[in-house]
Amino acid sequence: QVQVVESGGDLVQPGGSLTLSCVVPGTIFTSKTMAWYRQASGKEREWVALIGTSGLHNVASALRGRFTISRDNAKNIVYLRMDGLKSEDTAVYYCNTADDQLPWGQGTQVTVSS
Repeated sequence: QVQVVESGGDLVQPGGSLTLSCVVPGTIFTSKTMAWYRQASGKEREWVALIGTSGLHNVASALRGRFTISRDNAKNIVYLRMDGLKSEDTAVYYCNTADDQLPWGQGTQVTVSS
């Protein structure tokens, strides 16, 4: 069964930047719209951004201008670049297909704090 692996999370100061990566083994990656989600402690998981196979993408309106999603179809990796991080961005970040087709991975922890 395909298991995604997220990485790149860290402790950063407010205003800092991070780039998250998600490796999706197997052949499903190149045919699926991929998405990033996040879940803050005590809250529901929320959608962050998605990107289609051709590169067309969308970011949640509240995050637009700070977050950028991209993908490398040759490497089966989807990225999330996060700039101007705020404390409210603190969460575990997950990737999956846009229709949640894959088993959820462990996620990667992003903590924004001074």
